[in-house]
Amino acid sequence: MIAQMYIMWLRQLKRYWRSKPRMIGALGQPVLFLVALGFGLGPVFQRAGEGDYVTFLAPGIIGMSILFTGMFTGIEVIWDRQFGFLKETLVAPVSRVQIMIGRTLGGATIAVGQGILVLLISLAIGFHVENWALLPLALLFMALIAVLFTAFGTAIASKLTDMHAFPLIINFLIMPIFFLSGALFPLRDLPQALSVIISFNPLAYGIDGLRAALTSSAEFSVVTSLAVMCSVTIVIVLLGSYLFSKIEV
Repeated sequence: MIAQMYIMWLRQLKRYWRSKPRMIGALGQPVLFLVALGFGLGPVFQRAGEGDYVTFLAPGIIGMSILFTGMFTGIEVIWDRQFGFLKETLVAPVSRVQIMIGRTLGGATIAVGQGILVLLISLAIGFHVENWALLPLALLFMALIAVLFTAFGTAIASKLTDMHAFPLIINFLIMPIFFLSGALFPLRDLPQALSVIISFNPLAYGIDGLRAALTSSAEFSVVTSLAVMCSVTIVIVLLGSYLFSKIEV
């Protein structure tokens, strides 16, 4: 079982590594957000008494990079289905659950790699990690965000056959998830209705935990964020595994 998941994980990494323009392009949006918003809104953020906006923003943009990379990895399921590669994989004497978990771990590894690159870019433009001893905790939250949303993207792709429909549906889901996660603005003193919506957004806990690890500033407790992320990740992985096991080629 472990060997088969390792093969699927390695295959995902090789496929992504061969697509260097894709790797470079995935960094464009996070860098734009960091520079344009970080420095553009920084003075406004400081005048509001909230401190350095780049310090606040960087964990959110790291989470955004992981979210987008993980979710869009799911399109490879539709691609493989259309060109027959998925059928060749599914006829192998391996359970579909193992295949799905291997694909998810491969996509999540890529997403975490993108997040680490964005962290390095953030450090280059002025972001400072408050406590380097908490870096493993930050990597844990990055991994949970990556696994959760890679599995979510794969689950959605398992029910679709139209490659053009996938980006439309993902964008419809991904934008509210990102903008209502607290990545761009503090979560305190919000309207009650908005606070309730955000409390049901798992990415809000992932980014808040990441921010706590990197900047020692958080709205939720680390234990709460970790518990929510672990619970939702397990549920989504199980759901994705079920939907992938029912896939038709």
